Amino acid sequence: MLTIGCAPNGTNINDEVGATDVRALQQRVLEEKADLGVAFDGDGDRVIMVDHLGNKIDGDQIAYIIARESLRRGELKGGVVGTLMTNMGMELALQSLGIPFARAKVGDRYVMELLQEKGWRIGAENSGHVIVLDKVTTGDGIVAALQVLASVAATGMDLKALSDGMTLLPQVLENVRFSGSVDPLQSEPVLAAKAAVENKLGEQGRVLLRKSGTEPLIRVMVEGPDADNVNAYALEIAEAVKANC
Repeated sequence: MLTIGCAPNGTNINDEVGATDVRALQQRVLEEKADLGVAFDGDGDRVIMVDHLGNKIDGDQIAYIIARESLRRGELKGGVVGTLMTNMGMELALQSLGIPFARAKVGDRYVMELLQEKGWRIGAENSGHVIVLDKVTTGDGIVAALQVLASVAATGMDLKALSDGMTLLPQVLENVRFSGSVDPLQSEPVLAAKAAVENKLGEQGRVLLRKSGTEPLIRVMVEGPDADNVNAYALEIAEAVKANC
């Protein structure tokens, strides 16, 4: 086992390493021809993984792998909780396995609340917060990583093969700064732009508009099957938001 980003100096936490930036890990995995890489954030509650080809495996995919392994073992209780930002590909992949899925508000605290409400055990945010309540009582990146490694060992499949059952849909996030004096999310032109894109996507995609909880930003998220269209749709809605701030 090789380690990188493990020399803290008091100021370099999450500095171009770890779950918040896996580029260095991706490069090192390829250089070493490693089986996989595991990245944690500074306090270890988030985990992102990298397969042997250098592909990023995010929190959605990690939760999917854990849920599928629990199903294979006959140990799955209920379904999986994600958030409003969880990729629709996860929802579709779980659906194909007959595993229920529910969305909570963005934030691991809300994932935990919905898990407890439903009596389910597995929840995640795509940022790498993964909760496995039959193993630990809070989100824990190390525990989540161990569950994935256990699946690798039990099935003989590599990380890429384990994640291949879930196809991430192209997802674009645009951030629009606003003054806070008006609420662009209640603007008729913005609502009309959102409705127009939703009509084009139909059941094959999603649109989400929400205010940031920490900054004066409107977050415009669009996902769907075609990356070019998704990008264009997100910019279209973002322009409507800018014009009505």
